[in-house]
This record gives sequence, C-alpha cells and structure tokens, in this order.
Amino acid sequence: MKHKIRHRIKEKIKSYSGFEKSQKSDIIKDKLFNEEAFKKSKIVMFYVSLKDEVNTLSMIDEALKTGKKVCVPVIIKEEKRLIAGEIKDRKKDLESQRFGIYQPKPGKVKEVPLENIDLVVVPGVAFDSNNVRLGRGHGYYDRFLSRLSKDTKAIGLAFDFQVVEHLPKDSHDIPVWKTITA
Repeated sequence: MKHKIRHRIKEKIKSYSGFEKSQKSDIIKDKLFNEEAFKKSKIVMFYVSLKDEVNTLSMIDEALKTGKKVCVPVIIKEEKRLIAGEIKDRKKDLESQRFGIYQPKPGKVKEVPLENIDLVVVPGVAFDSNNVRLGRGHGYYDRFLSRLSKDTKAIGLAFDFQVVEHLPKDSHDIPVWKTITA
C-alpha cells in the first residue's frame, strides 16, 4: 500500500513544472515563516531539498539572515540514523554527497544536541489529514523524530496533492505536528 502511494505521488511530482514547484515553494515558505512556532524558534533544522521536494534552499538562506541558528540532517549510514549538523552558510558549508543529497562537508559537522532544536522542518512523499507522514521508506526521519523532546515541533512541507485522506500507519511511524502546503 505505501509503495503504491509513493509511486503515485512521485509520478505526479514529475508532471509538475519547475516553475510550479518554485511558485508553490515560495507560498509554503511564506506560510512557514509566518507560523508562530517558527517565529519563536531559535534553532531550526531544515531538510536540504531534492528536486522532487518543496524547495528549502531559500528558506535556509533567509532563516540564517534573520539570525536563526540552522542545522540540517547528516546521515550516519553505519548506524542508520540522522544527526543535526549546524551550518552558517548553505553554499559554503554543504556539498553533494551520496545520492545527490547535500550535507555538511566531511570533517565540518558540528552536531547540535537534539534538546536544543526548537523546530524541525520535515520532508515527506505524502502526508494525511492526521499529519501521518510517508517518507522514502528508509525510516531515518521516524527514528530521528522519535528521539526529539515533546516540546520540539516537527512541520512537514508538501505540495497540496501530496496530502491524502488517509495513510497506513505502522507503530514506528511518527506523525508531524503540522503540515504546510500550497
């Protein structure tokens, strides 16, 4: 079931033009930056978007400019987990690594303790009306989100067609606090 939903949503994303993705990403950015939880946050963890996701690159840049501390996911492959790595400048601090995912340059990772993170901006292939999240199927974000403090909010970003009525939920699936769409 999850596989079919992933496939259907990924096909729909492919049909979206770069212009449409860019326009909707800008609307989502405005909604996120006007969100009270975002305004109050001092340390925000953003995912570094891939071409089939809501674009977070300008969000990262703007958050840094406004004085927020920003961290991004760093994959610890051997342990199958994510950590939060602080960045000061997206263009200088990140480089393309495995699968074209941008992460802090090796040897430059400054880990941010989970309890210091106020808000986590989370990608997803799909979300449902109960904020259940369907990821890419590797469980990295579910394991990461399960370790966060109850006070840390997780917000999913999605194009409107990525929100479905209901997603199958397994015991290890961690819902987000809110989903922002356009």
